[in-house]
Amino acid sequence: MAREIRVRFAPSPTGDLHVGNIRTALFDWAYARHTGGKFIFRIEDTDTTRVTDEYIAAALDTLRWLGLDWDEGPEVGGPYGPYLQSQRLDIYADWAQKFLDQGDAYHCYCTSVELEERREAQRAANEAPGYDGQCRDLSPEQVAAFRAEGRDAVVRMRMPDGSTTFVDAIRGEVSFEHKFVPDFVLVRGDGSPLYTLAVAVDDIMMKVSHVLRGEDLLSSTPRQIRVYQAMGVALEDYPIFAHLPFVMGQDNAKLSKRNGEVSIAWYRDAGFLPEAICNYLVLLGWSPGDDRENITMKELTELFTVERVNSSPARFDMKKLEAINGDKIRALTIDEFLTWALPFMIRAQVITGTDEQIALVKSALPIIQERITRLSEVPAMLKFLFATNFAVEADSLSKVTDAASKDVLKRSLAELTPLTQWTHDTIEAALRASLIEELGLKPRIAFGSVRIAVTGSTVSPPLFESMELLGKSASLERISAALAL
Repeated sequence: MAREIRVRFAPSPTGDLHVGNIRTALFDWAYARHTGGKFIFRIEDTDTTRVTDEYIAAALDTLRWLGLDWDEGPEVGGPYGPYLQSQRLDIYADWAQKFLDQGDAYHCYCTSVELEERREAQRAANEAPGYDGQCRDLSPEQVAAFRAEGRDAVVRMRMPDGSTTFVDAIRGEVSFEHKFVPDFVLVRGDGSPLYTLAVAVDDIMMKVSHVLRGEDLLSSTPRQIRVYQAMGVALEDYPIFAHLPFVMGQDNAKLSKRNGEVSIAWYRDAGFLPEAICNYLVLLGWSPGDDRENITMKELTELFTVERVNSSPARFDMKKLEAINGDKIRALTIDEFLTWALPFMIRAQVITGTDEQIALVKSALPIIQERITRLSEVPAMLKFLFATNFAVEADSLSKVTDAASKDVLKRSLAELTPLTQWTHDTIEAALRASLIEELGLKPRIAFGSVRIAVTGSTVSPPLFESMELLGKSASLERISAALAL
């Protein structure tokens, strides 16, 4: 009987989820959906000082917003819960005690000061710094003496001699010599479990079949395998590991707050569509194989395989993300575009959200849909339609107050005032006949000052469509006002 595919996304949310987190979640989700398996969402919150309820709630909201639904986890439940590690502390304590009873683990009474002194000595001797096994075989008298001093003991896993070798689904065979993997801590002196214990126990107890995660966790794999061995897990029941390549910034350093925006909340606020974020992030290390860059979530679930994940680092490119986001915006229906755009218009206080305002926004969206790459650009593009105290932007004033601009505005006012039909076609025909054909002006010169007079800015939707939406009365009033400046 084939093994059920079960993958997990297990963040430790000490802040907003970032690009690396979400790419991992996306790969996990896509693999589960492609194979018909289960996507498990688990929260690693044993560090209660840094992982707060607020951050956990934000993580759930981010995954929902991205459309990455989970089959087991918080708010959903499942047969192997609870799915918050803070609710599983008794489980970890039981396993730690079992490892102690078996002789796979032992109590270590070394203080942090002593450990650092010995590491310094190792460095001075050109040795790899690591735990030296000081407490591996303490006598009862030594243990009693340490306890009499009031020392807290951590629980350490005993690493055997030799090496650990496993096959990574992306990198192939990987080996770690145990001399570089010293005995590691499972439980802190205060009794709280460390990541290496909790993650290994949870993956086995939740029957996780595949662990897709970042390359930075590759070195922790031999420790987790050691925990599996101590648990008595059969080799065929170990998860299959697949370590994803690093995401690099434009400076070829690992992506961080220093060299690029990394919080998904930032991208959401900046006007990126969730499908665009998912589309772009999945291409950081994976390819559908035919040079395609624009794929839907449905296509992703049909095409995703671990075999197509590249082991080489991927570079984050904001311009490419913006291009994909622009493509996704252009693929929206006007009603979909309106749904996404309205919160940005309201948040920017351009509109309050009345029915009349919403209808005007909907009428204007088709003329900007081809021109923007982020939803956050919509308010700046359309604010001229809703200005109650309209004024030309300060940095554009000079382009409507010089003599040449005044002549253009006077001529425009004269040509537009008699129009009985106020459509973008009639407006364009009148201005082109007068300014281009009769005066011989270039379009940029001819229409630039009119654009600024009507919209207040050099950046706006197409001029003639803008004037049609604004209406004849308001358009002529603004041209007259610009003449009076």
